Amino acid sequence: MNYQNEQFKKRWNGLTFFQQMANIGSEVIRAINWKEKNKEYSRGFIDRGLELLDLTIEDKKNQNRSRLKEILRVRETLAYYFYFDNIYKSSDKNWNNYFLAFNYAANI
Repeated sequence: MNYQNEQFKKRWNGLTFFQQMANIGSEVIRAINWKEKNKEYSRGFIDRGLELLDLTIEDKKNQNRSRLKEILRVRETLAYYFYFDNIYKSSDKNWNNYFLAFNYAANI
């Protein structure tokens, strides 16, 4: 994975898990909002969200089994939702609700 720079990776790893997921959620929600307006923008946002998920997966603080399992499942389900057949039957509302919880947790 080609990240913008190592400085960004260090800053990303300095965020809490909830902050990381809330930021990923922002990209996912942007992708959803642009899905009907501009597919290219939407694709860019979801690509960025998946890149941030990859950074989150690599972050040592997220290496415990249950957290890593959750992050990997989110990544797989997002990929199916945006790129493939949506076999998990996700919806815009599901994703919004899922990431809203992290946004709340990151801000308390």
